[in-house]
Amino acid sequence: MIRTAEQSEKVAVAGDVYALLATGEETGGAYALIEARVPVGGGPPPHTQSDVELFYVLEGEVTFTVSGEDVVAGPGVSVRVEPGVVHAFKNRSNADVRMLIQTLPAGMDDYFRAVGEPVSSMADDVPITPEHIAKLKAAAPDYGIEILV
Repeated sequence: MIRTAEQSEKVAVAGDVYALLATGEETGGAYALIEARVPVGGGPPPHTQSDVELFYVLEGEVTFTVSGEDVVAGPGVSVRVEPGVVHAFKNRSNADVRMLIQTLPAGMDDYFRAVGEPVSSMADDVPITPEHIAKLKAAAPDYGIEILV
């Protein structure tokens, strides 16, 4: 399969936009590959999950917090988070961040579909509402995720 982020299914989750480049359905559940656009101030709250998560920064600068330690990552930097490790990322810069996220096995793609709002473009901005945050928290345990706020 060959496709761009703009050609992929896209969902807005907690203010970020995610393009589902390779889904669990397409990989036999082995992995999911997702491109993220994280706007200024964006990023998920601290959480744990039951899968391995790999990040690779394409553009911009994002601050990862892994096990309480902050690391500022720019283009070309990768971060690996093991299952059960508390982590988060935040765009504290003044420009959007683009990065790839791979989860092993797949499943994050299903969570994003369940809680996200479909969007037509990676450039779309969707405001965060209290209802959206409640939906994220309520669905998280069904996908092996624990949101810690």
